[in-house]
Amino acid sequence: MRELLWGSDRQLTAISRSGLSVPARQAVIDHQVEAGRTVLDFGCGRGGDVRVLRSMHFDVTGWDPYYFPQSRQDPADVVLMTYVLNVIEDAEERRKALARAWHLAGHVLVVSTRLVWERNKVSGSCAADGVLTSRGTFQRLFAPSELRELVQEVTGVRCVSAAPGVVYAFKDDVARIAFLARRVVPEAGWLVSEDMASAIASVVDFAERRGRLPRLEEMPVALVELLAHLQSTELQRVVKRSADPEKIAEGIKRTTLSTLLFLAVELFNGRGPFGGLPLSVQLDIRRCFSSYQEACKRADRLLLKLRDDAYVRGAMRASAVGKLTPTALYVHRRAVDRMPTVLRLYEHCAAIAAGRPQEWTLIKLNHHGRAVSWLDYPGFDADPHPRLRSSYSVEMSGLEATYVSYEESEDRPLLHRKHEFLAADDPDVPKYRRLTDAEIRAGLYEQPYLIGTEKGWKAELERCARELRGHRLVRSTVVSSARQPAPDAAITPGTG
Repeated sequence: MRELLWGSDRQLTAISRSGLSVPARQAVIDHQVEAGRTVLDFGCGRGGDVRVLRSMHFDVTGWDPYYFPQSRQDPADVVLMTYVLNVIEDAEERRKALARAWHLAGHVLVVSTRLVWERNKVSGSCAADGVLTSRGTFQRLFAPSELRELVQEVTGVRCVSAAPGVVYAFKDDVARIAFLARRVVPEAGWLVSEDMASAIASVVDFAERRGRLPRLEEMPVALVELLAHLQSTELQRVVKRSADPEKIAEGIKRTTLSTLLFLAVELFNGRGPFGGLPLSVQLDIRRCFSSYQEACKRADRLLLKLRDDAYVRGAMRASAVGKLTPTALYVHRRAVDRMPTVLRLYEHCAAIAAGRPQEWTLIKLNHHGRAVSWLDYPGFDADPHPRLRSSYSVEMSGLEATYVSYEESEDRPLLHRKHEFLAADDPDVPKYRRLTDAEIRAGLYEQPYLIGTEKGWKAELERCARELRGHRLVRSTVVSSARQPAPDAAITPGTG
């Protein structure tokens, strides 16, 4: 490939980093950058990600046409192309750079760009298909679906959105399907095993949670060594004698649903042959279904049900978790795995198409039309009425994504009745419910249309002569003239 020409001062866009960039961090979280894999940061800028990844003991090199032009562009298992495409002002050169990075990738290409909602952070005039800044730099801002489509077009493979503005292009379908499986099907957790008894207990625990015995290849090496003297038939007898049949039955049900969820997600993103599935998924299918064909048919029907408004609304009404409003279901992050399978599929499809943000607290699933929003309330656990920091939404019919930040807002939206977003057995629910009950008795919810934002809520607290101390509602030391409480009025505060 010819050396890329510089039409703008691209080197000025490179920033110094003390920590990992969002895309590099996502690749580590998703086990794409991991021990044993080589990494090339293609267009590494000042080399911040390279330095941090090396400090984490990963095998990584970096190349940049300005800061590290002498570095080699050797093929690597993982190629990071972080915020490169958006600074190239020529569309054809952009595609060639992407093709070059794809050629160098042996396992996966990780591509990221700045996104369209960052336009207010980029000052300058329109030029070509982007913005030419006063510093002489260029920024081409992408919509998440637009970036995914570009990477798919150039690489010729089906891609996955790992996060907003972060796309993974895998060299083969086996790697892509393994990534999807890791995101959808819970990974096996193993109890600590130091002797024979604890090793058997770990296998029993796996069997009760998964509904089947593990294969040797699924077990940690240390566990295999502890059980090496047992024949497989002996281990089966021990587990059958020790495991709780009711837990095994529940494990089968749970595994059946998670496998259907995975196969439906896989169809949404492109389904492969049975032999291309991760071993654990193959074993789950053999345990829970009569055949791969039957499992696929059931998963296909599940995916089709996403188009049925009545079915989706019925699933929302039947959901054991979440708050149902006239337009949507809201569920806390800790409770999403307790939603009906079709609703979990709803969220997963949006995440694969346009990316799930790293930071979020609640999901919002619309039942009129199909749209998913991830809402970030960073103070949910500590703040009795947490403030909304950001919202990332994906409209499913056209995969249009929008992002709204409320950090600079003087009147942010806030939450009430926090217990309604959680599962009933969440340990924080009693504390949150006591606070809600106290607020209702105090008259704070008499005009619900007023309390959805900070200013309205503050005014109602003043009107009712109340204030919050943690998750306790107490009489205010400053009484509002709008409402003077009777001298003998009794308050039953929530307990923290």
